[in-house]
Amino acid sequence: MAGSVTFTMIKPDAVSNNHIGAILQKINEAGFTIRAMKYTHLTPESAGKFYAIHKERGFFNDLVSFMSSGPIVAAILEKDNAVADFRDLIGATDPTKAAPGTIRAMFAKSIDANAMHGSDSDENAIIEGNFFFSELERF
Repeated sequence: MAGSVTFTMIKPDAVSNNHIGAILQKINEAGFTIRAMKYTHLTPESAGKFYAIHKERGFFNDLVSFMSSGPIVAAILEKDNAVADFRDLIGATDPTKAAPGTIRAMFAKSIDANAMHGSDSDENAIIEGNFFFSELERF
């Protein structure tokens, strides 16, 4: 059965382009409840730890550099079928392939500066949420 929480980050490109409010509005309109949220700035070390799963991939260093280039907004969202519904809301990683009306189609600049991170599984939603929030911060 699909879980009821997911994790997201509004990435540095969307933050620097002042899209936080519009993105949060889309999230709320899609029926998600924000259970925890913080505005923070990843260091290269913390970005490397968060994206450690990609360490052997050719894009890892560029990803770490990008994700530590400016502030992000991290959030835990709640809704039935949260992971799948949120991935539908944000759209394809490549904004040129994202469906019209999705967050990435509206706010992403490129496949690299794609505005949002969204967990890809219920298990990763918990792991990623725990990276940024303690149990006490969630409710």
